[in-house]
Amino acid sequence: MIHLQVGLEERSYPIFIEEGCLQRVGPDLAERKIANRYCVVADNYVAELYGDRLMGSLADAGLPAELITFPRGEANKTLQTVGALASRMAGKGFGRKDGLLALGGGVTGDITGFLAASYMRGIPFIQIPTTLLAQVDSSVGGKTGVDIPEGKNLIGAFYQPKAVYIDMQVLSSLPREELLNGLAEVIKYAVIRSEEFFDFLQRHHEKILNLDVAVMEEMIHTCCSIKAEIVAADEREADFRRVLNFGHTIGHAVEAASAFAIPHGYAVAIGMVAVSRIAMAKGLLAEEEFSLIRSIIQKFGLPTEIPGDLSRDAIKSYLLTDKKTVSGRVYFVLPTSMDRIIITDEVTDQQIDNALREGLGP
Repeated sequence: MIHLQVGLEERSYPIFIEEGCLQRVGPDLAERKIANRYCVVADNYVAELYGDRLMGSLADAGLPAELITFPRGEANKTLQTVGALASRMAGKGFGRKDGLLALGGGVTGDITGFLAASYMRGIPFIQIPTTLLAQVDSSVGGKTGVDIPEGKNLIGAFYQPKAVYIDMQVLSSLPREELLNGLAEVIKYAVIRSEEFFDFLQRHHEKILNLDVAVMEEMIHTCCSIKAEIVAADEREADFRRVLNFGHTIGHAVEAASAFAIPHGYAVAIGMVAVSRIAMAKGLLAEEEFSLIRSIIQKFGLPTEIPGDLSRDAIKSYLLTDKKTVSGRVYFVLPTSMDRIIITDEVTDQQIDNALREGLGP
């Protein structure tokens, strides 16, 4: 088992990475004594796949638990869902000494974390991510929240989990689209932080797509290590942590403009190419390195262009309501070379238009 630590001053917590560790969650939590009993939150799809296994692990360890579910999908990442889950918890008598377990992908983790932050003004929660995207990104770092019609994650809180359990075994049940969804975030880490990791992805892309255990373990470990380091340096995204938004500013706008028909990772892949075009237009990124970024995204089967039928005006409208916008200025994370980036609002409207137009097609 790989054991990492997210080194926060007051809220440090472990990340466990091991094939088959889902069965170990109950005994480990019993030893840690984080809560008296647990409410497991999962969407209806994940509950069918792994609910019994987790509930069995908790029962075997003598930990009382209840499983509550909500309908699958980003469309249900709302305040209404959080309110409905809170009502069910209250009806089952959950109190301040109890805890939450988020069993699922990024949507489940975001909803459960926000629920934990707000239920009785804060109860402990644990992340058990079941998608690659959640394992390498959203389960680590304490960002929680829900969407409103004006944009993604505009209501939320920074609230750190007590532990993260990453079981690579669950990835075998992922649809191909979900695997690729997570790989966009993996590529993000390589571009912003590690040329060596970028080369690793280039060399092992076939093994990654075939879920080779040793390669996947190293890949997930590297991503979590990078994110843990960044989060420890800037827990609440005051400055440095914004490097993790590479591809997300335009990506979130594309995702929202598509009414979430384009999955998050696919939108981030498109966003990474778009902001790399902006960096190249500003003379910050060499054409050769732009081609490397675009080619690795293509190699993993991810899109690089905005669909032709997606409104550029809608995308720009969502850019202005993104939570990373400050005083009406949109900030972009721009690559300047492999593993080096800058954060700037000095991007002209014309440069944005040109980057979006490149992807809109005829």
